[in-house]
Amino acid sequence: MRNMDDKEIEVQARLHDEARRTAQQIDPVTVQHPEMTIDDAYAIQNRWLQIELERGQTLVGHKIGLTSRAMQLAMNIDEPDSGYLLDDMVFENGCRLEAAAFCDPKIEVELAFIIGSRIEGSDVTIEQVLESTEAVVPAIELIDARSYRKHPETGVTRSVTDTISDNAADAGIILGDCREDPNNIDMAWVAAVCRRNGDVEESGVASAVLGHPALGVAWLARRYADHGVGLEPGQIVLSGSFTRPVDCRAGDDFKVEYRDLGTIDFSFR
Repeated sequence: MRNMDDKEIEVQARLHDEARRTAQQIDPVTVQHPEMTIDDAYAIQNRWLQIELERGQTLVGHKIGLTSRAMQLAMNIDEPDSGYLLDDMVFENGCRLEAAAFCDPKIEVELAFIIGSRIEGSDVTIEQVLESTEAVVPAIELIDARSYRKHPETGVTRSVTDTISDNAADAGIILGDCREDPNNIDMAWVAAVCRRNGDVEESGVASAVLGHPALGVAWLARRYADHGVGLEPGQIVLSGSFTRPVDCRAGDDFKVEYRDLGTIDFSFR
């Protein structure tokens, strides 16, 4: 159910779009609309996507967030959230990123699914996801906060509806070089170690994502089914982080080593 009208949705979508393009943070939506719902939040996100598409960007995939039980409890929800990936949000292994191009950049360690055949329906299973996946790729999600994570004046932390409005905090993806058949790996036990400037900052195992990363992809397909949308061939789906976010600063060098799936190197300047 929505509490915000189309005019309010439009205003908030454009505010988030401007914040992304200028790397200047804005107030969370709940500052002006404390009564907003999750439906309102996705309406803002969807309108923002349309603005980007009208500008000439291309939708290349989706992200799934809040996949750990601990994060869901912290945000007072009982399911993940999702956002979109555009072509200008995809970066290659070895890239150098401009820290100043983001408001408050952080990274998370994940696996990405490259969709081989269309996934759709309200009863999609993990088996269908695996059958329809062309490859699994190690990936880093860039996350950002176009609205304040913690308001500088009130000290209030933004809510899950604020995060969803902000494209579920999605800012980009860095893809690794290894492409693996999902049937050839024990995906739940893929592990990774994240080093920043040589120091281990985070490590984790992919089973932290709902027990199995493919379950997140199945959840997304089922959610989209209510809107007549499927996961299309060639799209990238970030299945959810199995580490905590790591802050990114100008001058930081990162090396993320995946068990059996190679290494992703990148830096911020």
